[in-house]
Amino acid sequence: MDEKQHIGQLFDRIAKTYDGLNHGLSLNIDRIWRKKIVRCMPSVRKVLDVAIGTADLTIEMYRRGKAEQIVGIDLSEQMMTIGKQKCDKQHIPVTFIHGNAQSMPFGEDTFDAVTCAFGCRNFQNIDEGLREMYRVLRPGGQVSILEFSYPSNILVRGIYDFYFSHILPFVGRIISRDKTAYTYLNKSVKSFFWGEEFVTHLHQAGFREGNFVPLSFGIATIYTAKKY
Repeated sequence: MDEKQHIGQLFDRIAKTYDGLNHGLSLNIDRIWRKKIVRCMPSVRKVLDVAIGTADLTIEMYRRGKAEQIVGIDLSEQMMTIGKQKCDKQHIPVTFIHGNAQSMPFGEDTFDAVTCAFGCRNFQNIDEGLREMYRVLRPGGQVSILEFSYPSNILVRGIYDFYFSHILPFVGRIISRDKTAYTYLNKSVKSFFWGEEFVTHLHQAGFREGNFVPLSFGIATIYTAKKY
């Protein structure tokens, strides 16, 4: 089975434990990464958060005054249910839409900015997803993407491999009670591309001025690009 064909169901199964595991297993470093990508964004009126999930990036954007209106799209209804509860509790107005990032129900040039945190590697076809982001972004707008990558330092890579191959799947399986989800996470990170190669895909989708900034020794990377 290709997990990417069933990614919405996979995240539905682990939605209730997703936030706690994410923050705990990363020692809250994921929160720091989200703060950094939000600092890279311009303040605009309308933002699309692709793969919004439980809305952590959306909430950070709104807190920092980066958007007046936020629309989120995701394949996992259960993740968005939790995200909506969090946004409602904090009185953050967000529109949640259940849908596929590779075929989004929005017109061309609809959004002033597009974001995506830890979602791109889950697209069944990354190039289709990036082209859709380009299509719905208005000219002059910026796409900002946060995604896992692979450390270049040999020592850091060794620790990273051990953690992602053994500790993360083991703890994730016990807490989420799902045998496959965190094994998939490990595989999806290792099989994905990063750095200059990701920027090349952004340019092939039509974006210009693609840049990337590695975080935490390259464990994650921020990508930004513009539509002209």
